[in-house]
Amino acid sequence: MIKDPDETGVTRSDQLDVPLPPTVVMARLLNGFVVSQALFVLADAGVATILADEGPQAIATLAERTGSDVDVLTRLIRSLTPHGIFRTERGKVAVTALGATLSENHPQSVFGIALASLHLHYRAAAELRHTLRTGESAASKYFGKPYFDHLATDPPLAAIFGKAMTDFARTMRAGTFDDYRLPDGELIADIGGGDGTILTELLRADVRPGRRGIVFDRPGVVESAHAVLAAARLTERVDVVAGDFFAEVPRADIYLLSWILHDWIDEEALKILRTVAAAAPAGSRLLVVEQVMPAGDEPHPAKEMDLAMVCLVGGRERTESEFRALLGDAGFVVERIVSTPTPLMILESVKA
Repeated sequence: MIKDPDETGVTRSDQLDVPLPPTVVMARLLNGFVVSQALFVLADAGVATILADEGPQAIATLAERTGSDVDVLTRLIRSLTPHGIFRTERGKVAVTALGATLSENHPQSVFGIALASLHLHYRAAAELRHTLRTGESAASKYFGKPYFDHLATDPPLAAIFGKAMTDFARTMRAGTFDDYRLPDGELIADIGGGDGTILTELLRADVRPGRRGIVFDRPGVVESAHAVLAAARLTERVDVVAGDFFAEVPRADIYLLSWILHDWIDEEALKILRTVAAAAPAGSRLLVVEQVMPAGDEPHPAKEMDLAMVCLVGGRERTESEFRALLGDAGFVVERIVSTPTPLMILESVKA
């Protein structure tokens, strides 16, 4: 593994603890696309799933079970061992705790994210140069239409995308609402709420058991909420409503936009917020759950996510000042920003 640069700016190798020339470090960064592909295809082949479920295996056994070429499989695994994904022992290969997250059965699996990256995101990113020149999303150039429009025409890809979003929710978003208490209000509407998982989590932990909810999303998406709500025994308390958040949303006391605004450029995000503002009574609350981009140069997951947004949908991650300005333009005043155990924050605002 390569260590981060120290205070002198020198990058060192874990194995030798010697300085590495900048050209070597840069060459490794430039080869990052090969590492990504190796992760994608080994997850897709089921290698991590087999190893996580059954323990160390001989390479020949893994190759036979996954329909892989023995030599290529050996080399892919060897290339990922320095990154802490696999380890070899007594002629067998084992998956590490890090690599096990690529297993389809891991409780915090990112398997769906790997599949979406393999079949959708990696391909679209090949057109990032077009985005740099024109500002148009790379996905629009690669697929010939906007990302979500393309998914609407390809049910298998849409299913892969849905699995990736489920994995994001279970991993990156997990714990966001731990110890969080909803503000006052009898009715909460989750706008772009998908299958209702987030609203279910909030209502089940709510100190006010009589509070009601609405799951609002596009037709064909929001129908999946019925099963989730039924399993949580919340059918009587939550309405499932189909619609378009650019046109009209239901009236409520509290609105939730969880990981929605980052999909859209400012103009489109402002349309969504103004649609909410048009339905919201004075004094109603809006909860925006997003990553908040640091203004400085420090590392943060939002910076990698921002690259994905510009490639795929033309959206963006935003700084605190950008969120305040965007919400203010729609008629909302940010009253507080709640940190969470995850990279996400909860921006609580009130309609002026």
